Amino acid sequence: MSMSGGQGGRERLVVIGGDAAGMSAASQARRLRGPGELEIVAFERGHFSSFSACGIPYWVGGEVPERDRLIARTPGEHRARDIDLRMCTEVMEIDVAGGRVRARDVDPGDESWTSYDKLVIATGARPIRPDMPGADAPGVHGVQTLDDGQALLDSLARTRGRRAVVVGAGYIGVEMAEAMINRGYEVTVVNRGSEPMSTLDPDMGRLVHRAMEGLGITMVDDAEVTKVLTGEDGRVRAVVTEGAEYPADVVVLGIGVRPQTELAEAAGLPLGTHGGLLTDRAMRVRGHENIWAGGDCVEVLNLVSGQEQYVPLGTHANKHGQVIGTNAGGGYATFPGVVGTAVSKVCDLEIARTGLREKDARRVGLQYESVTIESTSRAGYYPGAAPMTVKMLAERRTGRLLGVQIVGREGAAKRVDIAAVALTAQMTVEQMTALDLGYAPPFSPVWDPVLVAARKAASKVRAG
Repeated sequence: MSMSGGQGGRERLVVIGGDAAGMSAASQARRLRGPGELEIVAFERGHFSSFSACGIPYWVGGEVPERDRLIARTPGEHRARDIDLRMCTEVMEIDVAGGRVRARDVDPGDESWTSYDKLVIATGARPIRPDMPGADAPGVHGVQTLDDGQALLDSLARTRGRRAVVVGAGYIGVEMAEAMINRGYEVTVVNRGSEPMSTLDPDMGRLVHRAMEGLGITMVDDAEVTKVLTGEDGRVRAVVTEGAEYPADVVVLGIGVRPQTELAEAAGLPLGTHGGLLTDRAMRVRGHENIWAGGDCVEVLNLVSGQEQYVPLGTHANKHGQVIGTNAGGGYATFPGVVGTAVSKVCDLEIARTGLREKDARRVGLQYESVTIESTSRAGYYPGAAPMTVKMLAERRTGRLLGVQIVGREGAAKRVDIAAVALTAQMTVEQMTALDLGYAPPFSPVWDPVLVAARKAASKVRAG
């Protein structure tokens, strides 16, 4: 086991994790400080760097024709910028007191210690695998990395049958169900909740449920998979719930992800209630001057609820990386928090949410009014106008906007950005009614659906 340290009096920045947060941090630090001042070493245990995990369902489903389109920057491109990126190398231990990490080359298994002056932890998340018989059988796949996506596609190529079971109906589950439909599979979605998309309130999730059934997807709600059955060849052949058995030639896990913080926990670094690392606004790990963390392994402040939340999204990971790289490179930047915006789609149905759901508002002790309106994406008389449902939550008495959910056809999802800005600015629904939004018949009705909801919420707040 060898030991290496910084050379020629240069500072060394070590980055654990070669995807969005880690490599954004490395790239930003390199912009601020040249190779003569700062040596940057990054470790990535997989085969790919700087890739879009969010694009995997669209690659599997065939909309994105090839894997390499999901790679923003190759290892070679990073190395050309004097970032020593070591692929297929897994960090096994962080020695905080000694200022060093122990890494193992995945193939030969060689181990070595690398010292650091500054450390970035960007270890990401891992798919939740149910703790049950058969969960690790061939043909059962998570889809968190490009390696996972490739393994799933290889599995599909080997599978003669055309029956897919997706476990879970969150963003990944819904997107993977659509991907498998696009590949010509019969798809069953087994969901623990009463409706798909638990990030929405159940009344809005019901709209997604109907759309998925309209695509020919079999929806099984209020059900939990208890085991995976395998055939004589060892491959998956069915999943079992308490009340039924569903034949499966392939199983896709869409139950969600957990922060991958075992390394950090073993090193004694502080974790929050969701298992993610806790940082300050500069993305420094709390209590540690020279260690930063970002991406899917951290918890972030929700600006609406005022509480720490686990929100694993690529948008945040890239912003975290920019902030970390600026600070590690000697500049100054902060990440103030999130409002919880997310969008998705099932074929042509667009799904969007930001802020708090009803149960979130109740959990943090906020009293609220809730309104739901039906509108259209364009002026009703203009060709292509499609229905849209907007749900809005406002704080009782103050009228402060608390959350918005939108389900509809073309033009629905990105409308949530209006609400995301209003939440960040802590606007009231009354103030929102006066927003000067763009209008022409091809783009919206005279009163945009979000403003129709704001008007209704404002009148309800006033009446209350």
